[in-house]
Amino acid sequence: MTSSTRRRPQFHALEVARVDRLTDDAVAVTFHVPADLVEDYRFTPGQALTLRRVDGDRDERRSYSICAPAGSPPRVGVREVPGGFFSAYLVHQVQPGDRIEVLPPSGTFTADLDAPADHVFVVAGSGITPAISLAGTVLRDGTSTVTVFYGNRRTNTVMFADELADLKDRYGPRLQLVHVLSREPRDAEITSGRLDGDRLRALVANLVDAEHVDHWWLCGPHGMVEDARALLTELGVPEEKVHQELFYVDDVPPQPVRGDEETVTGPSSQVTVVLDGRTTTLALPRDEPVLDSAQKVRSDLPFACKGGVCGTCRARVTSGEVEMRRNYALEKKEIDAGYVLTCQTLPLSDAVTVDFDS
Repeated sequence: MTSSTRRRPQFHALEVARVDRLTDDAVAVTFHVPADLVEDYRFTPGQALTLRRVDGDRDERRSYSICAPAGSPPRVGVREVPGGFFSAYLVHQVQPGDRIEVLPPSGTFTADLDAPADHVFVVAGSGITPAISLAGTVLRDGTSTVTVFYGNRRTNTVMFADELADLKDRYGPRLQLVHVLSREPRDAEITSGRLDGDRLRALVANLVDAEHVDHWWLCGPHGMVEDARALLTELGVPEEKVHQELFYVDDVPPQPVRGDEETVTGPSSQVTVVLDGRTTTLALPRDEPVLDSAQKVRSDLPFACKGGVCGTCRARVTSGEVEMRRNYALEKKEIDAGYVLTCQTLPLSDAVTVDFDS
């Protein structure tokens, strides 16, 4: 199917099957997928679901990592962000039987999981969400091993504590689970404090044969992920063995999408947007991200976090010059191929074409 005829995945209103309380401020939400949509929502461990909530003029989307092993109904883990419009709704209001608009699974925080391998996870807080999906899947093969370094503040903030304990009971020595608490003393000094570069260096030196690890999975706040990457570079770990995903914690709603076209003042570019085979050319300001300014006319443009993290707004620049301010979602090979995150991309040249269908 060519890019001019390919249709992007669509939102579907899925019924909430279960809401499981994980901590005082976190839940797991499981969705029921009707038979005619099962293939659309079949996921690869490490992927995420984008959820949508419309409230008046607000059209809010958030991406949440799937926290179920392969073959299970899709389930997401959500921790409340204080004042968060979307996370507070999911943690405190959603009940079984409610319907939520959900996009089919997406995301590249995954790998070929068919071959037995040794995996190490460095995660913090809700970063355990994709890890529990990945670990619960690979351990089924009877050969793979998993080490999880899991940072939290206190014992009562640990998401999926019971499920992790169950996995440990089931798989024994093939799963090494290390809890690191920053605000609650532990028996061992090495597991008391923040999961920063120095502590991670000591944990890896004592508990992991780094040379034989096949996959390193990093998921959490920016500082922790950067510390972990620096350590792996220091240890000579090849880049292709390292997978990373960052939190998006700015639960601040983006500007409402308006249907009116505003007059552009100041320098502008003629930006052609291609989505679902439909082409629209707009005069867009050079000091505003393409996604934000183009949405005022093309309200169907895909987005979720608007923070350069989730990758939902990914598109390919097929002509013209742009500047991407920050990127936590695209890999180098994608950037080299011309892909950008439109929520972070400013047009630079007189004419630019951005293709969401590529």
